[in-house]
Amino acid sequence: MRPTLDTLLSGSNAVYIAELYGRYLSNPHDVDAGWAGFFSELEEDGRAVLDELRGATWAPSGAAVIGAPGGVAAAKPAAAAGRAGPSVDEIRNAARDTIRALMMIRTYRVRGHLIADFDPLGLEGKSYHPELDYKYYGFTEEDLDRPIFIDYQLGQETATLKEILAILKATYCDTIGVEFMHIMDPDEKAWIRQHIEDLSSRRGFTHLGRRTIYQRLVEAEGFERFLDKKWKGTKRFGLDGGESMIAALEQIVKRASQAGVKEVVFGMPHRGRLNMLASVMCKPYRAIFAEFQGLAANPEGVLGSGDVKYHLGASADRVFDGNRVHLSLAANPSHLEAVNPVVVGKVRSKQKRRGDTTGDQVMAVLMHGDAAFAGQGLVAETLELSQLEGYRTGGTIHFVVNNQIGFTTVPSKSRSSPYCSDIAKMIQAPIFHVNGDDPEAVVHVSRLATEFRQRFKRDVVIDMFCYRRHGHNEGDEPMFTQPVMYRAIAKHPRTLEVYRDALIRDGVLSVQEAETMETEFEAKLETEFESAGSYRPNKADWMEGVWEGLVRLSEDEELREDDTAVPIDLLRTVGHALSRKPDNFNLHPKIARQLDAKRQMIDTGRGIDWATAEAMAFGTLMTEGTNVRLSGQDSGRGTFSHRHSVLIDQVNEEKYFPLREICDGQGTFEVLDSPLSEAGVLGFEYGYALDDPHTLVLWEAQFGDFANGAQVIIDQFISSGESKWLRFCGLTLLLPHGLEGQGPEHSSARLERYLQLCAEDNMQVVNTTTPANYFHVLRRQVRRNFRKPLVVMTPKSLLRHKLVVSDLADMATGTRFRRVLPEVDRLNGQVRRVVLCSGKVYYDLLQARREAGIDDVAILRVEQLYPWPRKGVMTQLARYPSAELVWCQEEPANMGAWTFVVPRLTDMLSTMRHEQRLPLYVGRKASASPATGLASVHKQEQEVLVHFALAEPADRLIQPFRPPVPR
Repeated sequence: MRPTLDTLLSGSNAVYIAELYGRYLSNPHDVDAGWAGFFSELEEDGRAVLDELRGATWAPSGAAVIGAPGGVAAAKPAAAAGRAGPSVDEIRNAARDTIRALMMIRTYRVRGHLIADFDPLGLEGKSYHPELDYKYYGFTEEDLDRPIFIDYQLGQETATLKEILAILKATYCDTIGVEFMHIMDPDEKAWIRQHIEDLSSRRGFTHLGRRTIYQRLVEAEGFERFLDKKWKGTKRFGLDGGESMIAALEQIVKRASQAGVKEVVFGMPHRGRLNMLASVMCKPYRAIFAEFQGLAANPEGVLGSGDVKYHLGASADRVFDGNRVHLSLAANPSHLEAVNPVVVGKVRSKQKRRGDTTGDQVMAVLMHGDAAFAGQGLVAETLELSQLEGYRTGGTIHFVVNNQIGFTTVPSKSRSSPYCSDIAKMIQAPIFHVNGDDPEAVVHVSRLATEFRQRFKRDVVIDMFCYRRHGHNEGDEPMFTQPVMYRAIAKHPRTLEVYRDALIRDGVLSVQEAETMETEFEAKLETEFESAGSYRPNKADWMEGVWEGLVRLSEDEELREDDTAVPIDLLRTVGHALSRKPDNFNLHPKIARQLDAKRQMIDTGRGIDWATAEAMAFGTLMTEGTNVRLSGQDSGRGTFSHRHSVLIDQVNEEKYFPLREICDGQGTFEVLDSPLSEAGVLGFEYGYALDDPHTLVLWEAQFGDFANGAQVIIDQFISSGESKWLRFCGLTLLLPHGLEGQGPEHSSARLERYLQLCAEDNMQVVNTTTPANYFHVLRRQVRRNFRKPLVVMTPKSLLRHKLVVSDLADMATGTRFRRVLPEVDRLNGQVRRVVLCSGKVYYDLLQARREAGIDDVAILRVEQLYPWPRKGVMTQLARYPSAELVWCQEEPANMGAWTFVVPRLTDMLSTMRHEQRLPLYVGRKASASPATGLASVHKQEQEVLVHFALAEPADRLIQPFRPPVPR
């Protein structure tokens, strides 16, 4: 049955019909023959639909009201309208007008932002776009005053063309522009359309609301100008030109608290950070002034390098309309956008601890610069996580302070997309563009963004066009590179002035009231300035809340022996749970055999391999109530098909997690196969661990050198976060490492880089060689009363090596993590040499020594490289007082641990008054590449270095050792 015309032109059908009709007008053959026939009938005879329209009302003004509410059957008879029914030509023309109007309306929704008034400086604005010209749709000036049926698309049944244009321009081309038609979800799209086209809400600010916005601007601008007056030219990365951001953030927090949000976590760059700290986070002005005066920011004399004032974080409780909300601002390095995944990771953890499974109670707000949002890859990596299981947080509000410049680079040179925010379209986020000189518009879209996030639990972007009144920093001269822009800025009134004039003009404020608000705030700042010299921060807050009971390490780490052992009965209970075959589950035959082998390990207490020891560490922790979270590429199965922490039904692909089936009341276990992202996922897990010290949080690199892509997170957060910001973190990194002839890229985890970062007990680096020691170091990570990042060089080939096994008793009561492992064989001869090593090369040395029958060379293993176990190493060396000392490694001399251990070993030899002054080196020669790409060359190099370590006399060991070039 053919649909009636009023049905076709109503609701979402209208948009579809408009698109088809546009294609038809361009080329009738470009649409389906049925639709071509329909449009042809409308245009050429109209008689085919005449019978169905006889009951439609006919407005005396001449506008065809096709599709009146209630449908054709409910329409008033034509006679009631006072004239005869419409002619075929009138029906045809009315239908054409309606379709063309609907096409135009849809185009404004899609492209109206292209001619909107965003730029306060007027440098980049466009006032014309051909598709936004009514003439493009076949209308003429004679049509401007003719009513057209538009089916309530803009809140009206009919409107003149002039009225339609006025509504569209006020909605989509004023100081607000919105991009939302790329969204596929019809409900999300309809919600935005409904709210953005409600012009009454945009203009619905009360006098009190407008005065409050003005007060926020007074504080934001007054603070920046005060700093400029007191510390002229001092670097502060001020918000000058973007002050409306403060009013926007206040609105976001207020509306979020009304919608049930209990916590908001902010992340932002350095620009505007001091203003944010003062205005939103309520950091005392005198505290900020004291920092400008060079007074210590750390309370209670706590040591640490500290950081510049525009990198620091803060937390505060705010109350809006009786709703208390906790705010936290993450500390951030200068590396723009690096904090993004950290913030969403913190939010995910907070949601987990609150039981907030929907994201209603904890929300992330990220602020960005325009150049960084378009240019930094971590933006895309963080957006990618937004809807993934295990990483989603219910949506992030992104606020872009669009200065229309990046350092000295203009937008046309810094991106290929029209807007800096276009990257967000990849996740179908709505984007609100807004003019920063219209504070009410900025506040309005901030409210809409918050409501959208709470309703649909998706990311949303606010792109506030503004400017940077100074250069990149206050000591920079922007006229060197952007003279046109900065001449315009010099002439442009400040946002406060623009808004003040508008409020005075509307009778909201008098001139006297405006001046009073400004002078009172300046007086407040002067008072705060006077008291800054005597300001002392309150007690430290980093060990409160969930961190209560933990301490900061203040003693020699090696003197601590943490209890990580587990009763043998509990080990067996966990082991049996891990090896249990699930009922009514179609296991892969190989997995079934692995479970049988695992069961035998537990029953005999012998032959515990690496994967089983790891699972035992996780499982025993979980029986004690500790949660475990492991993420990385292929972490469920394991890169080397060794872990199998997720079993997959071979028929229906249902999942079974053995670690979740140990006992009632156990901790939770999450294992996540992450997207192909290193920096984003590692940053997320760092943020998670930063918030929750009682969950064992692990990130696993597919291969150790994959962490190269996350170096910013490692350098700027993991290794230095405690020293810079007094923020502690117990994140564990699992980095597969070992030279095995697989080429340069998948051999080295770059152990040397982590050791180079080590100082002041900032983190732990281990290269364990036994499953039992790995078991203990994992448990130690959450059984200590302090938190430090842990970097583990994990094995590859050793996962299945026949010698790399432990007994269950090695994990039971009375055992612990051993930083240094002594000689394991009984040596009958006088030991002439001690070979000190770490990691996989030990087993090559051990096997070669046994095969050669060498009994005068002892092999010691350093399992923990940092903190350096000086006492443990010296104790073992003391057993061989006359033996020479060799450090052996398989990595090139400029890599691995050699450059880290040589000064420490030299100092120890001196302390022991050993006749040998310097340790000897055996390993590969220095190399630009971590490993050879030829397996045969690798094999020869490995054999040579093992031979030299065990058998060659000291005078043959050249420093650094250079093996012969293979022929």
